[in-house]
Parts: sequence; C-alpha cells; structure tokens
Amino acid sequence: MATEIKSLQPAAVWSYFYELTQIPRPTFHCKEVGEYIYQEGLRLGLETHRDDIGNVIIRKPATPGMENKPVVTLQAHMDMVPQKNSDVNHNFESDPIDAHIDGEWVKAKGTTLGADNGIGVAYALAIMADKTLKHGPIEALITVDEEVGMDGANNLQPGFSRGNILLNIDSEVEGSLFVGCAGGVDVNVSLEYKDDCPVPNSDTGVRLSLKGLKGGHSGVDIHLGRANANKLMCRFLKEAIEFYGARLSWLDGGSLRNAIPREATAVITLPNEDVAGLWELVSDYQDLFRQEYKGIEDKISFTAERVECPEHLIPEEIQDALVNAVEACVNGPISMLHDFPGTVESSTNLAKIKAANGKIELCFLVRSSSESRKMWVASAIESAFRLGGFAVEFDAAYNGWQPNIESHALEVMKKSSAKIFGYEPNVLVMHAGLECGIIQGVMPDMDMISVGPEIRHPHSPDEKVHIESVERVWRVLVNALEQF
Repeated sequence: MATEIKSLQPAAVWSYFYELTQIPRPTFHCKEVGEYIYQEGLRLGLETHRDDIGNVIIRKPATPGMENKPVVTLQAHMDMVPQKNSDVNHNFESDPIDAHIDGEWVKAKGTTLGADNGIGVAYALAIMADKTLKHGPIEALITVDEEVGMDGANNLQPGFSRGNILLNIDSEVEGSLFVGCAGGVDVNVSLEYKDDCPVPNSDTGVRLSLKGLKGGHSGVDIHLGRANANKLMCRFLKEAIEFYGARLSWLDGGSLRNAIPREATAVITLPNEDVAGLWELVSDYQDLFRQEYKGIEDKISFTAERVECPEHLIPEEIQDALVNAVEACVNGPISMLHDFPGTVESSTNLAKIKAANGKIELCFLVRSSSESRKMWVASAIESAFRLGGFAVEFDAAYNGWQPNIESHALEVMKKSSAKIFGYEPNVLVMHAGLECGIIQGVMPDMDMISVGPEIRHPHSPDEKVHIESVERVWRVLVNALEQF
C-alpha cells in the first residue's frame, strides 16, 4: 500500500513524496505537478511565482536575526523518468506510482519510483513548510522537464532566482558532495528508405526478443558494465545476416535518451532451410551473453519465435550499413577523470533504435566533463554513420558544471555532513548531468553544491531510495541552513 510510506521519518518529507507519487509527472507532462507545487507555496502563505515555461519558485523569509545571511536556493526538478517492465500495465500519464516499503528501501512495483527527483522536491517543500527551522532567507526552485533537454533550466531567466548559494538536491550517493558534472549532447541519426523491398517466397518470419537486462541511468550507472540491448541485438544480427542469410524487416530497442536500453526486438526473415541453424545460434548467443555479463546481468533472455512474414524488408545495403555502423560505435565509458579517480569523464549510450516503415532513427547520448572530448565522441559516431549515408544532427547540448573546491558552500556542507555522518564526506564530480552547469550560465556568481540521499538504479524499474538515508540527509540540510 503506497500510503505506508507516509509513516516514515521525516514525516513531512515522506508525506510530500507520497503526494508526488500520486501525481503523474513524466517529462513533458508537468502541468498538474507544477500546479500542485505552486498551490502548495500559496497555501503555506509564502511568496510564490511561476515563469512562462512552468518553473516554480517559493520564497521563505529568514528567521528573525538571520536576515543578513546569504540567500540559499534549494533546487530540484519536478519530472520523472517513465520506465516500466514489459509485463506491467501502467500509464505514466494517468496512473499513480505504486510505492511500497521493502526492508530498508522504498521501491515501486515494476516501474520507476520517481525518487529522482521527487525526493529532492519533497525535501524542498518540507523545509519551506517547517516553521521550527532556523535559517537565512531561502528559496525553493523547482524546474520542469529536466530529464529530456533540461528545458526548465535552459529557459531560466536572470532574476527569477535571487540565490547566492544553490543546493541542488538531485544527486544520489549518500555521504558524497558533488561539485561538478558532465555536459552532454544528443546525436540523432536518421535515414529514409523506400519501403517496397519484397520478402522472398521461400523465407520464414522470425521475431527476436532480448529482455531481462537491468538498464539504468546512462550517467550514474554507465561505469557498471551493464549490457546495452541495442548493441547486443545488432551484434547478433551481424552474424545472422552473414551466415544465415537473414534479412531485417524492423528493429525496435530502447525508449529514453538517458536510460541504458533494457530490451530490443527485431523481426527478420531467412530461408526455410536455415531456421534450425538460427534457433541454435539464438541459444548460443543467449549463453554467450550470460557468460560475458556474469555477475552483472543475471536475467538475460534471448528468444526467437516464428511469426507471419512481414510485408517488406529493409533494403539489403541499408540493413548492412545500419548494423555495421552500430557495431563500429563504442558504447559505455570512453575516458576517465585524472583528478577524480574512478569517475568517468566521457561516455556514450546508444539509447534508441527504431527501424521500420521506410525510416530509421537512432539516438545516442554523449556525456563528458570536457567540452572538447564531448564533441570528439559525438563526431566519431557521426563519422561511422555518415559512411553509411545516414543524416546526423547534434541536439540538446548542455554544458558541464565546472568544479569549485574552495567554495563557502562546500565548507559548510562538509562540516554539516561530518557532524551527521561521523565522517568526512567525499567530494566528487558526477558523470550524470545536473542542472547546475546551466544555472551557472545564468547566475555565474552562484556558489553551488549537489547533495542527496542514497538512490539506486534511477531511470530503471529497479529504482529504490534508502529510508534511513533520507532522514540523515534531511538532518544535514537542516544543519547547513542554520550555518550558512
């Protein structure tokens, strides 16, 4: 029962998070949740504004005697990533999230939980509502549509926020403070073809289904070595085409630009006499994938079933160009940060492939803390696909957030974290994208830190948030607000 999470502590944080689980809020569908946040600010009797794109800001006056302290802006985003398991019937545009307690964690049933970034919003609203806290002037800045394109941050206008210090509450590693993040760019690949290539009369139709992969956040989880369903499917298709005369009719893998694809499906045809060999090849590849990803992926399922032959095939030369270009593109971490050992500097994620009905579309999300390497990786993908005659465009580029390890905000947060946790927090750069870099472009003098509770596997149905971590980070935030 979702209401059980309201019994957790801090009660105000979990109560707000529960309310957010009841409001559908996938990216680009933030009208209802934006109205809820706006009305909550008014209900609390606080100065509340909404800009033209839907960002909401709520201002709370300082505790008497603390008016001269710097303005602290608590920042989070209201949208969530909509991902679900294939056997789950859930409409993210109309259905609430079914959150529940599972031991030390809060999870959802077969869908993303939305702790990214609903917990951040819940913290901000709980702080605005709590009249017992001591603090200088504070704001809650809640942005729209962060997960795809960071539209809220990109359309933020100077003066909407008055903050001197920004506490971004969108990181997901308890005991760590983030002082920088990667930038990113979408690489969108497309090709149109004449959809009139006939299927040979002697061919059999086969549907290939690759499922059971973990997926995850293409920034936070990219270093974990998880399988990319699109890459695995094209790896198999290359051999099936070369040795069994397979022809591709359509291919569909992945759904979101910032999620590691968990599933891919294809329909192929091949000569009747080669069907038995293909079945054996599918079984061999399932065993191969399970062996290669042993200890990382434990539920890989790769199956084939006979289906009615499709009406048309992708032209052979285009099919080959697609499969070869995908095979040529490196996926996953590309380079590491020297100054922050163990942190990925540059990576790429082949997020989506759609090939059917006369059109092929692919989307890669390239991330890097280095602007030059970001564009180098994007250019490498462009080169591979242009050799095959594909059109390539770069879109939704955003800058990284450059670290400042000598900031006042960092010192305060380090002391508050050490007091609550009993140990010095890690100071890190995140490979995932945060809105801080974009906000920094609007307010270059703002001192910024990102913090958050322990959230595992965001952007996948395995997403979960650690219950006690939420309470500890609340205490860190409360302590820091008094110290700023």
